[in-house]
Amino acid sequence: MDFLESLKLILFVGSALVVALAIGFFIIQKVVMTPFPVIRRKEEEKYYLDPATIKQFEFPRIEDPPTVDLSVVIPAYNEEERLPSMLGDCMEYLEKEWKGSYEVILVSDGSQDKTVELGLKYSKKFTSSKFRVLDLIENRGKGGAVRLGMLSTRGKFSLFADADGATDFKDFSKLNDLILEMTGNDWNKEAIVIGSRAHLEQDSIATRSLFRTVLMHGFHFLVWLFTVKSVKDTQCGFKLLSRSAIQKLFTIMHVERWAFDVELLYLAEKMKIPIKEVAVNWQEIQGSKLTPLAASLQMGRDLFLIWFRYTFGIWKVYKNHHSF
Repeated sequence: MDFLESLKLILFVGSALVVALAIGFFIIQKVVMTPFPVIRRKEEEKYYLDPATIKQFEFPRIEDPPTVDLSVVIPAYNEEERLPSMLGDCMEYLEKEWKGSYEVILVSDGSQDKTVELGLKYSKKFTSSKFRVLDLIENRGKGGAVRLGMLSTRGKFSLFADADGATDFKDFSKLNDLILEMTGNDWNKEAIVIGSRAHLEQDSIATRSLFRTVLMHGFHFLVWLFTVKSVKDTQCGFKLLSRSAIQKLFTIMHVERWAFDVELLYLAEKMKIPIKEVAVNWQEIQGSKLTPLAASLQMGRDLFLIWFRYTFGIWKVYKNHHSF
């Protein structure tokens, strides 16, 4: 057997092996995965504590009609150090500048520090009608915490915002003005407005290391290649949704870690839910739970899995009813 024939044989065997592995991966995914998520929620996580009466009350469900104008969901995992600044800005804005009714839901994602105790102090100060703590027994991941928080809201529109306070909370007014323009203040109309840091990208490149800049551009490329086409900044933790959009999206999302934002926007694009971006003031806050490399590897894996599972029908986009 000459060299050319040997090379052809190697390429044939290699190709057959790749195909076999792909088929095997698909079969395993099909067997292991469910087309729609099974949303886990322990019995005690269905209730919040009212510090004034020392009684527990049940959170509402997302399919219930809204009873306040705005809900703010803040996922937090061991954030007792960074939360006071963020909550201070948030509550000051809502108390002094926001004209409608509101609630804040602090979702402690299995925190082991004093995050819950801190939240209950705010609940006592502002009353549990305005501030509630959803204490998750075990860590779900940021996406899981945001989902359970959003499914517990009472608002016509709901914002989820990062606990580190990296985004200036006053910029919420920009998001609110835009979503009211898109929906006519009708929570039954689906719409998403997201804060964007894309306008800050050039400045951030000037201060970042070459390694982090390469990771950033690589991530943007993978997002565009596999999933979201219409959004420049998928990861800014400042997103406002109508109640109707929440009902459709958060009940079918699977990803519970950092890539949940990408899945959210990917599904919104598939469902043709209107999405708009608005520039917000943002600054990097120290205290991230993941290193840039670890975050990038985890996100890259999840981006591929989102694309693979939806493309090959392992996960489904539409269903006729909500179950959670």
